Amino acid sequence: MGELSKNSIFFSDQHLCHADILPPSEVRARIEVAILNFLKNLNSSNPEVTDLPLISRKMGNSRVRRGLLTDDSKIFLSHSFSTKSLMNENTANSFIRVWKVMEMCYQILIEEKKVTQRELFYKLLCDSPQYFTSQLQVNRTIQDLVALVRCSRYSLGIMASSRGAVAGRLLLQEPNQEIVDCSTCGSSGYAISGDLNLLENLVMKSDARYIIVVEKHAIFQRLAEDRVFNQIPCILITAKGYPDIGTRLLLHRMSREFPELPILGLVDWNPAGLAILCTFKFGSIAMGLEAYRYACNVKWLGLLKDDIEQLVPEESLIPLKPRDHQIAKSLSSSEILQDKYKEELSFMVQSGQRAEIEALYFHGFDFLAKYIGKKIVQADYI
Repeated sequence: MGELSKNSIFFSDQHLCHADILPPSEVRARIEVAILNFLKNLNSSNPEVTDLPLISRKMGNSRVRRGLLTDDSKIFLSHSFSTKSLMNENTANSFIRVWKVMEMCYQILIEEKKVTQRELFYKLLCDSPQYFTSQLQVNRTIQDLVALVRCSRYSLGIMASSRGAVAGRLLLQEPNQEIVDCSTCGSSGYAISGDLNLLENLVMKSDARYIIVVEKHAIFQRLAEDRVFNQIPCILITAKGYPDIGTRLLLHRMSREFPELPILGLVDWNPAGLAILCTFKFGSIAMGLEAYRYACNVKWLGLLKDDIEQLVPEESLIPLKPRDHQIAKSLSSSEILQDKYKEELSFMVQSGQRAEIEALYFHGFDFLAKYIGKKIVQADYI
């Protein structure tokens, strides 16, 4: 506690822009230091309300760390700060929201509980309706608090609300539980827990040769229903859209447990599909100081430009929407994209069209497994 008090009120003088995974006692200590210093400022001879110095979560503050001997890359946030002030009309409510969430998290830690962001929202909506009117406000405030006390959401007592699933050649065993064979879990697969501590402690075994990350649940179900993992020795995993923390952590665990297995991503040929792939591969700026933690070296299996030209009928192509152009603009302005990814993105924008994985069903419902197998054998991924 004494050591912590030597630092600034919100640890803004520390230069490591990452969030620590800490035990509850240390997180409570950091919150207590922040409160004590805040009260000390108010009781001084020249009382003032300290601004909240927050690590900026904008694209311009992101940096990419590339591996020296591998092609692994991860997103980190640099040291640019934005501030919230009680004296500023535009940020006063945001300032108060941080303290409200901090108070709630402190109580959760004392009670030794875990809550989801959704549960936290409803509790805050009841207790402080004038400050919390949407889930988005709560989510952003949680990231502000992560930036202030420099610890992960899970360390604050906030549990991921996972929607992901895994299937295929993977045996999983939770502590003190029976072994689960993910090849026998049916088309829905094994539901991935939102308890990050449980995911970190899973015992895993596999004879797979590939891990396939599938963007869409419907495609995941088709592949699991067809038991594609019997033809191609693989593990299937999906976040059912944009990656949640639980799914990203399990994929990261598998990449550590089975480092020899290539991780291949199957996404729609559109900017949103590429954005999902990049989140698994590099991390997410929206995750703030936790952006880098669950990044994995995912290769882009498909859909790719050559697939569109050779396999997708023109009738299945869909015009890009304004939202697609917004995502494409954001991706193209980032330094994370490698040249081949930029070429694919540029071709999407120039063509003004996008294609969904389901377009391959033009060749029959059993074609998808053949498509994946051929691409893997030919190492046709980037």
